[in-house]
Amino acid sequence: MRCCLQDSSPTLLRPGTASRMTRSDEDGNGGWDAWGGWSECSRTCGGGASYSLRRCLNGESCDGRNIRYQTCSNTDCPAESGDFRAQQCSAHNDLKYQGHTYEWVPVTDDPHAPCALRCQARGTALVVELAPKVLDGTRCTASSLDMCLSGVCQVSTRGFIYICLLCLCSLTCV
Repeated sequence: MRCCLQDSSPTLLRPGTASRMTRSDEDGNGGWDAWGGWSECSRTCGGGASYSLRRCLNGESCDGRNIRYQTCSNTDCPAESGDFRAQQCSAHNDLKYQGHTYEWVPVTDDPHAPCALRCQARGTALVVELAPKVLDGTRCTASSLDMCLSGVCQVSTRGFIYICLLCLCSLTCV
């Protein structure tokens, strides 16, 4: 599932812009601190994401979200840089798994866990989830522009990303 079904109003995110604010996101009662600065982009090319956080100040819960995203680094990567998911798998090549080292290649297009880092040991049938989440900005599938953010596949159409307001409900205020 790409987006939370409970959410009836996804947030539209244009490349290089902050997420659209809904009325509940704005500070109407002093409950939210100001938005923090934007994080470094998750990628240097090929389309990534950065985020900004804010704190709930009233000690309880505030209406709205404590995180927002923007797209960044939308220029194409050089061909020699390779696939972003493959880079994440190959980062484990020098690490032992069950006493052996392997050359890891990505398992792509897994409909059940598109944002988990599942890799296969080259030349074997061994497939392992090396991380529960790929890095933000990783494509959900090889053939789409949909992007993983915080371990959730977010829908992207023509360079826009639709962020579900409730998809990040497992995140806690910091």
